[in-house]
Amino acid sequence: MAPPNDPANPLFKVLRSESLEKNFDLSGGKFRVKSIPLLSDVPSNVTFSPFSSVCDHSESDAPLPLLQRVHSLSYRGGFLGFHKDAPSDRLMNSLGKFTDMDFLSIFRFKTWWSTMWVGSSGSDLQMETQWVLFNVPKIKSYVLIIPIVEGSFRSALHPGIDGHLMICAESGSTQVKASTFDAIAYVHVCDNPYNIMKEAYSALRVHLNTFRLLEEKAPPSLINKFGWCTWDAFYLTVDPTGIWHGVQDFVEGGAPPRFLIIDDGWQSINLDGEKPEEDAKNLVLGGTQMTARLHRLDECEKFRKYKGGSMLGPNPPTFDPKRPKMLISKAIELEHAEKDRDKAIQSGETDLSAFESKIEQLKKELDAMFGGEAKSSCGNCSCKAENYGMHAFTRDLRTKFKGLDDIYVWHALCGAWGGVRPRSTHLNSKITPCKLSPGLDGTMNDLAVVKIVEGGIGLVHPEQAGDFFDSMHSYLANVGITGVKVDVIHTLEYVSEEYGGRVELAKAYYKGLSDSLSKNFRGSGLISSMQQCNDFFLLGTRQISMGRVGDDFWFQDPNGDPMGAYWLQGVHMIHCAYNSMWMGQIIQPDWDMFQSDHLCAKFHAGSRAICGGPVYVSDSVGCHDFQLLKKLVYPDGTIPKCQHFALPTRDCLFKNPLFDNKTILKIWNLNKYGGVIGAFNCQGAGWDPKEQRIKGHSECYKPISGSVHVTEIEWDQKPEAAQMGKAEDYIVYLNQAAELILKTPTSDAIELTIQPSSFELFSFVPITKLGSEFKFAPIGLTNMFNSGGTIQEYGHVVSAAETSVNVKVKGGGNFLAFSNVSPKKCFLNGAEVACEWISDGKLTLALPWNEEAGGVSDVAFMF
Repeated sequence: MAPPNDPANPLFKVLRSESLEKNFDLSGGKFRVKSIPLLSDVPSNVTFSPFSSVCDHSESDAPLPLLQRVHSLSYRGGFLGFHKDAPSDRLMNSLGKFTDMDFLSIFRFKTWWSTMWVGSSGSDLQMETQWVLFNVPKIKSYVLIIPIVEGSFRSALHPGIDGHLMICAESGSTQVKASTFDAIAYVHVCDNPYNIMKEAYSALRVHLNTFRLLEEKAPPSLINKFGWCTWDAFYLTVDPTGIWHGVQDFVEGGAPPRFLIIDDGWQSINLDGEKPEEDAKNLVLGGTQMTARLHRLDECEKFRKYKGGSMLGPNPPTFDPKRPKMLISKAIELEHAEKDRDKAIQSGETDLSAFESKIEQLKKELDAMFGGEAKSSCGNCSCKAENYGMHAFTRDLRTKFKGLDDIYVWHALCGAWGGVRPRSTHLNSKITPCKLSPGLDGTMNDLAVVKIVEGGIGLVHPEQAGDFFDSMHSYLANVGITGVKVDVIHTLEYVSEEYGGRVELAKAYYKGLSDSLSKNFRGSGLISSMQQCNDFFLLGTRQISMGRVGDDFWFQDPNGDPMGAYWLQGVHMIHCAYNSMWMGQIIQPDWDMFQSDHLCAKFHAGSRAICGGPVYVSDSVGCHDFQLLKKLVYPDGTIPKCQHFALPTRDCLFKNPLFDNKTILKIWNLNKYGGVIGAFNCQGAGWDPKEQRIKGHSECYKPISGSVHVTEIEWDQKPEAAQMGKAEDYIVYLNQAAELILKTPTSDAIELTIQPSSFELFSFVPITKLGSEFKFAPIGLTNMFNSGGTIQEYGHVVSAAETSVNVKVKGGGNFLAFSNVSPKKCFLNGAEVACEWISDGKLTLALPWNEEAGGVSDVAFMF
């Protein structure tokens, strides 16, 4: 008998013959989709091939249900290629032109970060576009073009003149050349803008066989938990005492972190001119160590000298929460002085003595603030003993803070920002100069890129990538670390000249990383970051199942903020919402940390509440808004997480919610017993193609009006939620306004006006008809932003004598339900209690945090 995925299996013959509809045609210089021209003036060297003629499913290790799904829909997709007369390592070719056709796209605005862009012509695209989605109302469909990987080449879309859509295929090495591509871009058509992403990336998974979809992988256990990242709290000054006091703050404040990320600053790094065996001293800000390299693979001295039990004893080391802020403030002053000197050099000034004098003075002041470092109590030993170092520290943390499930640490893909210092470890590391692709010329100036190019990368030879990651990770796993945040991922493309190009180098590194993840961190203990480019998603995600979908949370613009602390906050949400459309097919979207005491903290918290991923903050020690955090986090450190990942509603897809002066960002998600739409006024900033940077648009920072409707929730995106989308009536709860509204699918939309940097959360709960008289809908805890996420179970029993409704609710606070009549009795955990019902249908009950039952209360109403 033929195996399930063998071409001889009759199943696939049936699937291939089910749909013979011809969706695509390339002839006469036009590329047509369902007979409608999508692209005109298509060059004669461009080719199109149906999916089934290119993809050999027998080569794929995809599970059978996925193979079946892809092949049943294969008629909706195909591949574009092109050929040139002469081979090259970088080839640019037009795919044709389009005008007056609305598109949504994702492009790289920095090496490692991507965001959305909309327009209507091929010339409107931005450099390094990762995909473009067309709205084609004439055929009531959407068409998606995704530049992909073929052989040793990766591709991206670029703008052309006169409306042309260009594709660039590049190897990243002058030694790797080609002239012909049969499948360098994938095209897919579908009548649903969410299904098209799912179908297209499923098809590419089967075709390339180099990555796996999120549905095939287990995400990290921290996705439904609250955590703390140390970055903004300390930057590079992070140390065990500060971390300890930070975790203790959260626990005492009633929002205990279930995971901790020790960010950049824990590693053993130094600069090329320093002694090879000593750590660099007095580092504070990220830019100061971007040319530094790892000189050993374990923790730096300030962690190595931690003595076990020292924080558990009667006289633990004290911590001054003002000290990190003072160090950071002085370091920022120094950084600004260095920038002033650099500007003077660029302007042609020759007398720099005043600048140098000021810089030298600030350095002395910073060093004095650090003071003398205490000598390690274990002398010159390596502090490997179990009672010292990271092992002792993680053990003590878990002894004191019982709920701390995971402790992650940060590292760059190449080790540190500057890689691994040659001859400092057993690894074969070489300082490799960086060469940027011309495609990055259209992206934003980035200090990190400048610094990395300045110092080069100490690249471990790709043949040792497996050894490299396993050496780091096996040590970390043995000392109590359960996962890693891998950052600065998209630097490999800079250093691929001698290693077969960017695709081959990426394959070697990502295989080593995946193997180590499987061996050392339970297969899923990794957060990927600074990775938002197709190389990573198409080549690096066989094992990785979680990653950042936005640029960093910036509490202020480091280059000066024309609108206070506000204008970058909406930009962050746009990054996350639109990137989730494609990244969410492959990894669990991570919306990044924020600070609970920030001016826009509530704005961020509202989005994190319904993003569908983990919630974590980067608060400084002693700087928290626990009242806000308790709207996100249960007393046990878990969160009421949505069932899907948040995505923009259809009416936002081809709009610009950042500076069009009219569009509210609306994101939808699903709970177990209802749906939710978050409406956010993100207007006030965005990408400027001419200046090639994100800048403020103060004229857009004003109240914006719009509407919300139940049909904007994509109920069918989870099979178990589809039935909720067919309800006859819904109760809608407005979380911020604390209002209830009764709506049907045919009702008018809910009109709204949102103030700048503000939001509203709309919970849509289907109303259950109980017999012929009663109507009921559980809304959840109104003191939590995601009220509907607090409902764990819901059911009812109808009899001739009595109707009962049973609800399991997690959390403590004000429980709200809709009921068209007052219940006869109410029970809480088996005991009869009083509840309140008013004539507009609000049924409320105060719930305690039920510690013995994991915070879950059993609520019953009798009618």
